[in-house]
Amino acid sequence: MLILSNIRTTKNNLLLAVPATFLLLTVSAFSFSQNKDSADHFFQKGLQEKQNGRRLESLKQFEKALKYDTTSQALFAELASVYMDLRKYHHAREAYKKLVQLGDNSAVNYKQLLTLSFNLKQQDDVLLYADKLKKADPSEKVNFYIGKVHYDRENYGEAIQTLNTAANEDPANAEVPYMIARSYADMLNYKQSIPFFQKAIALDSTKPYWIYEMALIYYAMNDSKNTLKYMLEAGNKGLPKGNDYMENLGIAYLDLGDLENGIKIMNEILKRKPSDINILNMVAEAYYYKGKYNDAIDYWDKILEYDKQNASALYMIGMSYQKKGDKDKGQLLCDKAIEMDPGLANLKQKKQMPGL
Repeated sequence: MLILSNIRTTKNNLLLAVPATFLLLTVSAFSFSQNKDSADHFFQKGLQEKQNGRRLESLKQFEKALKYDTTSQALFAELASVYMDLRKYHHAREAYKKLVQLGDNSAVNYKQLLTLSFNLKQQDDVLLYADKLKKADPSEKVNFYIGKVHYDRENYGEAIQTLNTAANEDPANAEVPYMIARSYADMLNYKQSIPFFQKAIALDSTKPYWIYEMALIYYAMNDSKNTLKYMLEAGNKGLPKGNDYMENLGIAYLDLGDLENGIKIMNEILKRKPSDINILNMVAEAYYYKGKYNDAIDYWDKILEYDKQNASALYMIGMSYQKKGDKDKGQLLCDKAIEMDPGLANLKQKKQMPGL
């Protein structure tokens, strides 16, 4: 009996001597195995739903699997794919980034990240993944993306340099010469911008606003003929003919000396904007410089109806009367205008100079 008692005591002591860490590891191993089984279960269900064409249901299963396993490349690859199919692009980008963290440094993965970052306007990531993609696959064309970032950041020197390389990589991409054109235009280098506008429009004639922009560049260069030509072309190709477009078109006609078409357009605008002082003044000046002084006076009178203190309009009415031969009345009105705005005295001296 004594011997049996000692044996039982020894057995109990051995059980008590088992380390606590061993028990924890055993529990952890069991938990890991259970989590893996659960993850595999939901992952397989997700694949089945995907095969059946039920993308939303497959996403639900993959997201359930993610609760049990956050280290599976296969799972994140499927998540990224289904997020893309469902147009959940922010989620897709995060899934592809997780794949990178898990060791997927493939060119395919970096290309997805580059494209998503570009479309989601994540500029720093565009530069990051363009560099990584180029290193993973030197044949990849990344300069368009890099050039667009530099252009958006108004870093025009880098933009032009990179976009010229992009033009060699993809000669059919009309966006490339367009951004080069805009880069030069934004630096007020209008002459150099024109050939790139023309190239962009030749590659893609479906964008009337590009044509309109080029027309405005010609206007800034005082090329009235091409201004009118391309404004008309932009309108014919579908550019919305709002007030701004019509006003600029009217100015283009007037600059070319086509009083009839210019005034017609301006009067159409005045039906919608009857008290637009700037347009009233342009019409009056157009009549004045064509020698139609009565018409000019009528429009400057309209300005005075809206603004009785408009000294400039009053002064030009005085000048119109003088041009008509009524020098006394004209001089009286000019003097009254100068009293209202002494700065007009300089204008009077300029108009009295020979040749002006």
